[in-house]
Amino acid sequence: MGVSLICTIIIELIVSLILGLRDKKDLLNVILVNIVTNPIVVSVSFTSNLLYGTEGKIISTIILEILAFICEGFIYFKVLKYKKINGFLLSLILNITSYTLGIFLNNIIWG
Repeated sequence: MGVSLICTIIIELIVSLILGLRDKKDLLNVILVNIVTNPIVVSVSFTSNLLYGTEGKIISTIILEILAFICEGFIYFKVLKYKKINGFLLSLILNITSYTLGIFLNNIIWG
């Protein structure tokens, strides 16, 4: 779980910087939001896999990722000084990027 969190934070910070976030408080908020949401998504997804198998994991992951996107988007919309991109769009971009790269890295590492 820790590896997932660290990778997510690194990926989302890099993408945030590419998109133009420069304020230290905004970047800190990206980190803090992920510290809250990532462990929940990862642990519930893992538990769903144990209890309900692959189908349960897929369904729970989809629901959890949508909820994470909405929660993070709302926080970014309300809290960030960065206004070039709407907080919900920023959340969508960051989550799609980190999720996609996470799957890619996971497949490289674990085959």
